Amino acid sequence: MIKFQDLALRRGRHLLFESFSADVHDGEKIGLVGDNGTGKSSLFQALLGEIGIDIGDIAIPRDTRISHVAQETPNNAQSALDHVLDGHREFRKIEGLIENLDGAHTTESAILYSRMEDIDGYSAPARAAKLLSGLGFRASEHRNPTGSFSGGWRVRLNLAQALMAPSDLLLLDEPTNHLDLDAIVWLEEWLRKYPGTLIMVSHDREFIDGCCRRILHIENGRIRSYSGNYSHFERQRAERLANEQSMFEKQQRKIAHMENYIRRFRYKADKAKQAQSRIKALEKMQLIIPAHLGSPFNFDFMECDRLSDPILRLEGISAGYGDNVVLDGVNLSISGGDRIGLLGMNGAGKSTLVKVMAGELKPMSGTRLETKNLNIGYFAQHQMEQLDSSLTPMKQFQRLYPRATTQEIRRFLGGFD
Repeated sequence: MIKFQDLALRRGRHLLFESFSADVHDGEKIGLVGDNGTGKSSLFQALLGEIGIDIGDIAIPRDTRISHVAQETPNNAQSALDHVLDGHREFRKIEGLIENLDGAHTTESAILYSRMEDIDGYSAPARAAKLLSGLGFRASEHRNPTGSFSGGWRVRLNLAQALMAPSDLLLLDEPTNHLDLDAIVWLEEWLRKYPGTLIMVSHDREFIDGCCRRILHIENGRIRSYSGNYSHFERQRAERLANEQSMFEKQQRKIAHMENYIRRFRYKADKAKQAQSRIKALEKMQLIIPAHLGSPFNFDFMECDRLSDPILRLEGISAGYGDNVVLDGVNLSISGGDRIGLLGMNGAGKSTLVKVMAGELKPMSGTRLETKNLNIGYFAQHQMEQLDSSLTPMKQFQRLYPRATTQEIRRFLGGFD
């Protein structure tokens, strides 16, 4: 069991949360939710002992094995499979000791081979390969160097390494980032079967619903615990907020009534005593703050021009890279207002098809037809890699939209919190 006792955390002078006390029982699956900057990652760092605690305590049994996803992504010649196996430290230690044996059968070698069997070490490479496959790596890629993968795929390698580590407590911070639908479904199933305690940060409500049976919500400097999955949490929170708002409004009516009485009678001899008692009652009253349920985001989709249908049509499209044909004979017609989900295994050509539709990739053959005055908004799979990390958000947008005013850009960025 992990015990949080009257815990408070700060970032500099900013109080993230305070007065948090709770017990986390072995095997619980917990979703940690709240707005950005409320302290979710800081709580993880406190559990890992990476930051100090301002007030209170976190009691973790001494022998608890904690696993989490490394922040630094690998970029070297080590194979993907070996990187994942590094997550099982005891396996690697025993493996190294066995490799250094001179081949003689001694008491020491017998102990090492027995220990390797105890930790199921002989099947470790197969389990690591299964993790890689589940997260979308093809079998032919398992021996590829980590440096050959893009940034998003290296994040997946770190996730696989964390899952490979034997653990009693697993901390996952946005594990579905960079995962496609197949990998998310696989990870949800893996986590449901995970025998240890899980504490997970995620903005994917359906993923939390599938994995977690308790929610810790950080809001207004407090952490509240809710039983059930995320959908159940939303209902409980809505009921609590409605009740708090009702109590706030009731108290405001009472305060207004008391203040009105004080204004009318505080200077009248026969009512002054009652007025003074009401003044003291107001001073001692514990004020209820108004309930607030809102979103930090505020933006609108711009009005589209009316376009003739179909707005985009692909006829006999073949597309790929170099001599590698990924898609062949694609016929597709898109009308205004369509909502289309594009599914398929990794490497099936989803991103290639989207690039063709967006006009980012020229087809090898076939015809791409778009209606007049069509504007296409395109968010790429690796959009982050297209940003200039040396620029501020303001500079980035000024480069993209040179005609926009500074105020327009600030207002737009503010709408995304």
